Amino acid sequence: MRNVYLITKILLLAALLTTQAGVLSLGAQQKSDYRIQPEDILEIAVYEQSDLDVRIRVTFGGEIAFPLIGKIKAADLTVGELEEKITKLLAADYLVNPQVRVFIAEYHIKQISVLGAVKKPGKYDMYAERDTTVLEAIAMAGGFSDVANADGTKVIRTEDGKESSISVKVSNITKKGQKDKDIKLEPGDIVFVPESFF
Repeated sequence: MRNVYLITKILLLAALLTTQAGVLSLGAQQKSDYRIQPEDILEIAVYEQSDLDVRIRVTFGGEIAFPLIGKIKAADLTVGELEEKITKLLAADYLVNPQVRVFIAEYHIKQISVLGAVKKPGKYDMYAERDTTVLEAIAMAGGFSDVANADGTKVIRTEDGKESSISVKVSNITKKGQKDKDIKLEPGDIVFVPESFF
């Protein structure tokens, strides 16, 4: 019982620190390896061409409509790759040496669910600029409840219409330091913590 309490305390502290770090990183430069997703909102500016400056949402199909060029596939590109793509298209037919800047103004919110023996079951937003792990998701949900069977934790994932279950033995992560066992979550994942029967 005491071990579960200590683990919960550690997880809550870790979540608080990582959340603060995430906020700071948003205020600083964006991650260069982040890949643009449908529903992200982009701000695109072309130096000394203010009539081409746009604020636009990426469609569900992963496209944006940009002045002069028309529809462009933006999803799955990094900011740098999209800048390069727009620059080449503008330089090919419209501008001499265009300088394009892309900024992600708003990230599409991706969510996971945390259910079972946690203090605050429900849906939670994933981190925008980095991966969200199982322990972080549990910390978002207030940590394990007093009756939790932490080592029985499972991640339920649906891919291509098929449901799979991934077991996560929390003590391997917290007591043995096996951080690789703290798996990265995918949008739509369900983290389920069963109750202990002892």
